[in-house]
Parts: sequence; C-alpha cells; structure tokens
Amino acid sequence: MNIAVIGTGYVGLVTGTCFAETGNHVICVDNNKAKVESMQKSVVPIYEPHLDALFHRNVEQKRLSFTTNLAEGIKDAQIIFLALPTPPGDDGSADLSYVLGVAKEIGTLLSGYKVVINKSTVPVGTAEKVRAEISKTYKGEFDVVSNPEFLREGFAVDDFMKPDRVVIGTSSERAKKILTELYSPFVRQGNPVYFMDERSSEMTKYAANAFLATKITFINEIANLCERVGANVDMVRIGIGSDERIGKRFLFAGIGYGGSCFPKDVKALAHTAEENKYDFRLLKSVMEVNEKQKSILVEKIKKYFGGNLKGKKLALWGLAFKPDTDDIREAPSLQIIDALLKEGATVTAFDPVAMPNVKQTIGDKISYSSDPYDALKDADALVIATEWQLFRTPDFENMKSLMKGRAIFDGRNLYEPAVMKEKSFYYESIGRKQE
Repeated sequence: MNIAVIGTGYVGLVTGTCFAETGNHVICVDNNKAKVESMQKSVVPIYEPHLDALFHRNVEQKRLSFTTNLAEGIKDAQIIFLALPTPPGDDGSADLSYVLGVAKEIGTLLSGYKVVINKSTVPVGTAEKVRAEISKTYKGEFDVVSNPEFLREGFAVDDFMKPDRVVIGTSSERAKKILTELYSPFVRQGNPVYFMDERSSEMTKYAANAFLATKITFINEIANLCERVGANVDMVRIGIGSDERIGKRFLFAGIGYGGSCFPKDVKALAHTAEENKYDFRLLKSVMEVNEKQKSILVEKIKKYFGGNLKGKKLALWGLAFKPDTDDIREAPSLQIIDALLKEGATVTAFDPVAMPNVKQTIGDKISYSSDPYDALKDADALVIATEWQLFRTPDFENMKSLMKGRAIFDGRNLYEPAVMKEKSFYYESIGRKQE
C-alpha cells in the first residue's frame, strides 16, 4: 500500500518505518526542513533501539522517503496517518491545533477516497472534528479513523511489529477492510484486532495510560508507607504482583512517571472529565502524588546533609525519563536538578544518550561527563534517576576511590540495601528500610 505519515516525531517515525518494513511504500511528511533534509541523508533523529537498522534498510530500498510537501506526500497515498503533537495547554487540555490545521489543509488537497487516521493521542470526539475540517473544503468520499498507538519507548519497534492488540475505531466497512489488510502482517500469530466506534477507541488510549500511571503511583504510595512501617516494597511488589488480577508489570517503586505520554494523557483525561462536569478525583490524586514523588530524593539528600547543600557536589546518573530512550520530557531528573541547584549544590550528570537533549534544554547549568565514573570525581553523593542497565553492576571499589563521600540516593532501587551496607556505602532507596 501507499501510505503517508504526517509528523515524524517518535510515533510518526516508528509508524512509518515499521509499515515500510512490511513492504508498504511510505512517505513521511514534516514541516521541519532541517529535520527532513537530515532524514533524507539517512540520519535517524531519535534514539530508539532497533529503529536505525529498519530505517536505513527501508530508505536504501526506497520504501521510506521524506518530504516537507504535504501535497506531494498524500498525492498517491491510500492511507494518511496523522502523527502530530498534541501538547498540553495550561489547563491540561490537549492542543489540537496541529491536528486540525493539517486536517483543514488535507481537505484542500484530496481528490479521491482516502482513509485519514488519527495516530496521535487525541481527546474523545476528535475524529468528528477532523472529519468536519476536511469536509469544509472536500465534498468527496473519505473516512476518518481512530487508531491509537500503544508503544513503549525503548521497546517501540517490538511493540509495533508484534502488538499485543490493535485498536481501530471506525464505523466504515470500507475502512475496516483496508485496515484489516494493512495490519494483517503484524497479527499473524493471532493477536487481536479490536474494531469499535471512534469515541471508544479514543477513550481506550487515555484509559490505558491513565490506568498504568495510577498503578505506578499506587506502588509509590505503598513504598512511602513501607518506609514508615519498616516493610520492604520489593517484597510487597512480588507478593501482590503474583496475583493475576493485579499483574507484576508497572509495580516498581521509584521517583514518579515521566515521558511524553503519561503526564500529558492523564492531564488531558482529567480535563475531559472537567469539561463534562465529572469530578475525576482519582486522577487528580495521581497527578498530585506523582509530582510530589519526583522530589522525594531531594528531601532525603537534604536530610542527610543536615538541610544544607551549599557547596555540595552531587553526581547524577541518568537523565532520560526511562532507560533505552533519549526522551527527557517530564523526566524526574530535571526536577531533581532544578531543586538541587536552588539549594546551592553543583551537579555533574551522565546519561548514555540523553545528555544532548538536556544540554539543549538547560544548557550549562550543570556539568556533563562522558563516562559514569568521571561524574563521580570528588562527589559528596551519587543520585540515581534512571535505571540504565550499565548502572546495575558498577565497580563499587572504583566508586569509593573516586567519591569524596560514600552516600548513594537511588531513585530506582537498583541495589540491595544490605549489600550496600557491606560495601560501606550510606544507601537510601525508595520504600525500603535503610540498613
């Protein structure tokens, strides 16, 4: 099939590349000229495991191409995916200006039946708004479909190529037939494709992310209580995660969720509830607790240093909101950095891939190291904000020789408290008693 993907952010680029990998011809459209020119030179603009191999292969085999020209992009396309940003407004609502603006432009360019698909995470009722925008100028046949993505950053290629489910919102049999064919290579092992109405599909995406954010927030609340009563949240996690009604995923205590999806989508769903005069108290609590959780390490650090961080040098391992991505949107590390700097501390950070994005965001407010151990030189303490694999089994003796102090504040529970005591470190984590 001929496919156009409008928007080459995280979702758009993964979507376009993976569809090209199954033999489709995909044109990705973006209004960022520099970015498009870079991709035309086979430069992958984001870090995502396994994406680069698929990207380069499909560019070389001319199944994947890029343009800034929307008319050129959709001219021969049977299917048009909208993978555009929907940033949160000050009130938490999703900004649909990009989606509706492109929809309006598409309406002036259509010249035959096409399926327009919302891949962006959008509020309930957006498919109808997109249809209305296109209809203002185009009077021919077309369908607007909701097809939310369920991609985990760090696992996006695997999630797309082998989805545990595909959700499609459409009332059109014609569109249903086309999308059944499009997705058939991805569900050969029998994973389900769920067809439903557009509004239910749009709500499914928000409900999924809000539930996962709630699950993370719940275990963080349990962790905070565990510290007060002397329980171990890791043991609690194992105990409740073995219940198949609960499940063991998203039950790791830490310093809060971040990224491009959970914070934005929880806010947007809460805003939808407010618009419809429903008091969604649970989501309000989730947002409040998550914000507080991001600062929990800073309180531990301040207490350890007697409330005075002036002149303290702190090493920070991990900047991305999670491992295997360079995404720093809503990353707890940024809030931690801001709080530490305000207290008068200096910060030297290391992250395998996210440092360029942090430099672009906060510049030289902190120092950056090309090596995790280099960041530890003369540090009074180490703060761990992202659970990268290379942090799991470090050379502790080397760490001791480099650090001025012996304190580790672990926001991701990478080490065992008893082991850290044996190695002569002062060690604090989340939801576990300090040994």
